[in-house]
Amino acid sequence: MTTSTSPSAPARRRRLPDPRAWRVLGGAQLALLVGGSLINIGTFAVYPYLAVLLRERLGVGIAQVGVILGAATLVQFAGAPFTAAFAERVGLKRSLVLAGCLYTLGALMYLGGMGEPALMVVALFLSCGAGALYSPAYRAYLVRSATVEQRPQAVSAGNAAGNLGIALGPVAGALFLRDPETLFTLSTALYAVLTVGHLFLRTERPERTESPEGPEGPAEVGPPTVEPFRRVLHGLARVPFAVTALTHYLYMQFYQYLAVYVDGRLAPAAYGAIMMGYSLGLAVVQPLAARRVGRTSHPAVMAIGFSLMAVGMTAFATGHPAGVAVGAAAMSAGTAVLFLKNELEALALSKRSATVTFGQQRLAVGVGALLSGVVGGAVYGVFERAEWLPGFWLVVAAQCVLLPPLVFVAGRPRARTKANPTGAV
Repeated sequence: MTTSTSPSAPARRRRLPDPRAWRVLGGAQLALLVGGSLINIGTFAVYPYLAVLLRERLGVGIAQVGVILGAATLVQFAGAPFTAAFAERVGLKRSLVLAGCLYTLGALMYLGGMGEPALMVVALFLSCGAGALYSPAYRAYLVRSATVEQRPQAVSAGNAAGNLGIALGPVAGALFLRDPETLFTLSTALYAVLTVGHLFLRTERPERTESPEGPEGPAEVGPPTVEPFRRVLHGLARVPFAVTALTHYLYMQFYQYLAVYVDGRLAPAAYGAIMMGYSLGLAVVQPLAARRVGRTSHPAVMAIGFSLMAVGMTAFATGHPAGVAVGAAAMSAGTAVLFLKNELEALALSKRSATVTFGQQRLAVGVGALLSGVVGGAVYGVFERAEWLPGFWLVVAAQCVLLPPLVFVAGRPRARTKANPTGAV
């Protein structure tokens, strides 16, 4: 006869999530969440309509518009490791305030450049530079005081606030699309208020470095180390970087080409509602799934996330409103868990500070977006000429299944073993 013993109370407590993890966000972090959401409302009230404004009001050709927007996006993402290293030097609060000033200056230049394309292009690059500085500083400020167990809640809360702004921004911008002067005036006022508000944030405590624990005792805590800018990619977490690039390569195909695909298949209002639902889904799913995602292994989350993305891409191939809505819902759930786990895994494996790690991850986002534009655009063109656009989404769905295992294995560091000519164990 066998007997089973119930786990001890300490063991049960170890398995249960620490309730204090939900209280990781203090007053300063909660205020920053509001600021991050409002920043994205201001940004995405303008950004989705820049192509319309540059083309229709200023007479810039569509090819030039594509080059301008692509170059600005590349600058924002490629510059993130350097702006993150800059934020590490000058401090997160100061970086957030400086980014707010750049956002405000960019909005003022939009307002003053309504009749001058060159000035609006400068304003676009200023805004992208502000985003490159704000994003890693914003995320690092949220996780600076969090423990490893608390990071999923902190990271998911920051992402949720940002996605809420992304969902509401285009709606706010649509209200003023025919009156861009009012739009830019309101965005200037919003950024100015937020810049002043960031001045009241609590100055963060400096991040300390720890030496590895050795046989002589516990790790020693030393002063923060700031490395030269030429080493901004030093200590890169290879697997999270590669998987993040792949995630955004596939995700951006949905984000960039679905609007063209559904043109004539869905009413503009229906498409707008579906895309807003996608962003709101991200804002809801990530905080709800944060603890479970944090406890689940990276390969398991990849299997779940990329499978949901494959389902979403396949649903888009139907071209029907219901199929597009189902596809967007599957994409929302899949990208929610992937975006969160990729960042958590990068924080866990990186040898650098949280600030620089987030900057490196933003570079991975830029690499994925660039590949999506180059490769995805060429493949879309092939199926467009063949007059079978549903095939494009089936090809992307196949990539969601086939590429993740290859990228995960390729990104893993090779095991280093010493030569053993004798064959002794």
